[in-house]
Amino acid sequence: MFNMFPLMVIPVIIYVIIAYTVGGADQASMVVTLNGPVFHIPMSTGQWALPLGDLIVILGMLGLFVEQIKAAGSGTSTIINHGLSMVVFVVAMALFLLVGKFGTSAFFLLTLMALMDTVGGFVVTVVAARRDLAVGGEG
Repeated sequence: MFNMFPLMVIPVIIYVIIAYTVGGADQASMVVTLNGPVFHIPMSTGQWALPLGDLIVILGMLGLFVEQIKAAGSGTSTIINHGLSMVVFVVAMALFLLVGKFGTSAFFLLTLMALMDTVGGFVVTVVAARRDLAVGGEG
């Protein structure tokens, strides 16, 4: 079950929740919300603030990393995961292009990560399947 679930949907859903609860009415207010710091970390050079948009992108990068590890399989659940990842990418792309609140750099990066998840997942699966076929054909 876990292998079928595309993890890139989590940061997209978090962005949607933020956009429709605290994001404001338009793109400009969404940018202000995303640039607001979540927390501050004291450093020797001063305070380091982590903006909300960056935190969502970091979550997306972690999800993309796990998705690329899961892509090495060649079972049915992996193929279903790739199909669902493609759905996540298409929905994210449509939101980015058509809905003003989603026209931000943070959401563009999430959309790009969803694309990389889709394309990378198919490529890794094809290479792994080709390797399995070559190993099986030699014996």
